[in-house]
Amino acid sequence: MRGPITGLLGGSFNPAHRGHRRITLFTQRALGLDEVWWMVSPGNPLKPRKGMAPLAARVRSAKAASRNAPIRVTAIERELGTRYTVETLRALKRRFPRRRFVWLMGADNLAQFHQWRSWRQIAREMPIAVIARPGYDDKALASPAMAWLRRYRLPAAGLRNRGEWSAPALIELRFDPDPRSATQIRRADPQWTDRFSGPAPRDEVTHSLIHDSQQGVDA
Repeated sequence: MRGPITGLLGGSFNPAHRGHRRITLFTQRALGLDEVWWMVSPGNPLKPRKGMAPLAARVRSAKAASRNAPIRVTAIERELGTRYTVETLRALKRRFPRRRFVWLMGADNLAQFHQWRSWRQIAREMPIAVIARPGYDDKALASPAMAWLRRYRLPAAGLRNRGEWSAPALIELRFDPDPRSATQIRRADPQWTDRFSGPAPRDEVTHSLIHDSQQGVDA
């Protein structure tokens, strides 16, 4: 039995903002996704730890930015205990066997995708949708990962209408993104976390309380 189609958007969300929301809603409509999970990373080793806000504050910011949208905020990687993305995706497929997942990433991530552990296997686990990001398109197109993935290109309509769910599949999406970034928000408001203080937030997928943790998930 075919289950709901769920997009997975991972990131630090440091903080989450309207750009994340816009890109998510655009992708949700373009691919016909039932919902999208914002997977707030406990810690990304490809990004510096300096300036990374506590997990709970980042989750609260994601909940605020995703309010009244078909988005669920989760820190499920922390509970799964997985170290690498490929392990996380396999664990999600085991835990939610009736769901069909699509991995969502920006062109900036595609440019460095070949540095991720078992990146080809990640592509074999589920379809990948890449969203254009200004300044990164050329790097993404010239990346080793794109050289391998381009043979699996699929239009968005092909994903929506596909009778069987299979991977690898690469869907490229383009739209006018919100120019605002988390880096700009932090520079303009270094104390942004003060707006997102409070008790431990609840995970919208696992329903457990999310406490700050130093555990990280490698790419």
